[in-house]
Amino acid sequence: MRPGDIDTDERPFVLIWELTQACDLECDHCRADAEPQRHPRELSTEEGKRLLDQAAEFGAGQLVVLSGGDPLKRDDAVELVEYGTDQGLRMTMTPSGTNSLTPEKIQDLADAGLKRLAVSIDGEDATSHDDFRGEDGSFEQTVAAARAAREAGLPLQINTTVCQSTVEDLAGIRELTADLGAVLWSVFFLVPIGRGRILDPISPERAEDVMAWLLDVADEERFGVKTTEAPHYRRVALQQKIESATGAKPNDEIGRRTGIRAGDGFAFVSHTGEVYPSGFLPHSAGDVRERSIVDIYRGSRLFEQLRAEDNLKGKCGACEFRQVCGGSRSRAYAYTGDPLKSDPLCAYVPEGYDGSMPAEEFEVPESAD
Repeated sequence: MRPGDIDTDERPFVLIWELTQACDLECDHCRADAEPQRHPRELSTEEGKRLLDQAAEFGAGQLVVLSGGDPLKRDDAVELVEYGTDQGLRMTMTPSGTNSLTPEKIQDLADAGLKRLAVSIDGEDATSHDDFRGEDGSFEQTVAAARAAREAGLPLQINTTVCQSTVEDLAGIRELTADLGAVLWSVFFLVPIGRGRILDPISPERAEDVMAWLLDVADEERFGVKTTEAPHYRRVALQQKIESATGAKPNDEIGRRTGIRAGDGFAFVSHTGEVYPSGFLPHSAGDVRERSIVDIYRGSRLFEQLRAEDNLKGKCGACEFRQVCGGSRSRAYAYTGDPLKSDPLCAYVPEGYDGSMPAEEFEVPESAD
């Protein structure tokens, strides 16, 4: 199932449940400001199973990602994977690269029905990755876990953060992703929340170059490539097709939905049950202890606003690619407090647009590109 195959007014393509914010790493970019200890108000096992029951009401094959922190800090993680699988959900997980991710645990997850394991690699070698992750040995443990996933027959996804301190390592990470036999490389363009506020983003112009390069990677490699919090990757792809005159035509393709973004095909449940459009857009639309995730996703005012492209402001609202792209609502929120404003990472200016630019609407940090 692809994003364009579902009605995102009715269900998310991706539902993420943050099992816990507890984690033994201190990653530079951490959205959650993770700590070693678990929060006392985390959803319990039984509350989590009720959440999974509700997720199954979205329809057959609903994709659920168990995230953190480190989801394996909870001793019921395998049980929850098995329970969700029994409810017909496609259960996946993004554990941390620590000593909790043993080959035995990976095999247990595979036996419980896990459909995909995602690990994060943010440097081309141990020095750069471990520095970013704040823990010596993390690179070695992560690579070992990736190889163990392959041995267990689990499809592997590699997640990578793009910012000033990692962008030069992307070529090396690409090679490692291929070597590990991953099926997907998910490239996250920094949103400055949590610890990520201390990191330097790349410039909009550099982001365009990286996205064009990623399109080449997708053409050349056996693994797939997707971006997170960078929906203008889809706009760059469509522009290339139009310019080459071998694929899409503007009138046929510009208005066609091809992906998801925060609140529109995507939902996030925090460790304490709050429902956000994205983990990087921490504005609550409700609490699953009080209201079904299905009701919140379909009926909350915040989610309804985010699903309507006509609500977008600034150059995102004027852009002819707004249905294909729509900009990162999380990044707009991080910089302005308004998730409907323009995405400051996008360099594209719609033809004939003479309104305000993001740098005029709010302060965009300069990068060292």
